[in-house]
Amino acid sequence: MRGRSYTNPVLVMYVVKNRTGICRIGITASKKIGNAVQRNRARRVIREAFRMLQDNVSPGFDIVFVARTRTIYKKSTDIYAVMLSMLKNAGLMRE
Repeated sequence: MRGRSYTNPVLVMYVVKNRTGICRIGITASKKIGNAVQRNRARRVIREAFRMLQDNVSPGFDIVFVARTRTIYKKSTDIYAVMLSMLKNAGLMRE
């Protein structure tokens, strides 16, 4: 296994280094999350939380965020706090 994973009751994050020199993200939500409306909302909330953080994330990594069942009950500011702590644990935040 080349990458690392970081888990939280709200979100799962997989990180692997890439050679492009840019940060690429992927967001996924399985059918366990709920119907299409709930899955799309979960992806939208995760995307917005990352948008607020993306300027401080180190380049050169592929990051995949996986929504969990608790994600659909959270706002983007809650996801932002979770994502910030996960990215700091992974060592991906620039100062």
